[in-house]
Amino acid sequence: MNRNANTLAAVLVVVFLLTSLPTQAEETESYGETFGRKLTTGLANITTSALEIPKNIVLINNQSNVIYGFVGGTFKGLLNMGGRIGVGVLDLVSSPIPTQPIVHPLYVWDNFDAETTYGKAFRPSK
Repeated sequence: MNRNANTLAAVLVVVFLLTSLPTQAEETESYGETFGRKLTTGLANITTSALEIPKNIVLINNQSNVIYGFVGGTFKGLLNMGGRIGVGVLDLVSSPIPTQPIVHPLYVWDNFDAETTYGKAFRPSK
């Protein structure tokens, strides 16, 4: 009984992977690469989302003054932190679905001088 269940599970996994592979030949990112990217960016965005707070404090401080930079940057950083956590969870849950990234820059540390922006969710990979 246990051997049959293991065989059935293996067959179902193989069928799922074969039917969910992208069919377009001109794709720049393979299914495995997209799956891995979504897993790693999801985990990274969840664990490093707190870096949005100092990032936004610095950004707003450079645009205005120190007091507004600290207060406004803290609140904006908290909002972006929540956004990164949400996008990270969404990337982890939907990692089998090949889609384009939602948050830009992809990681907090990619471009520390750039504002964090969010695009459309569930855009298919090109």
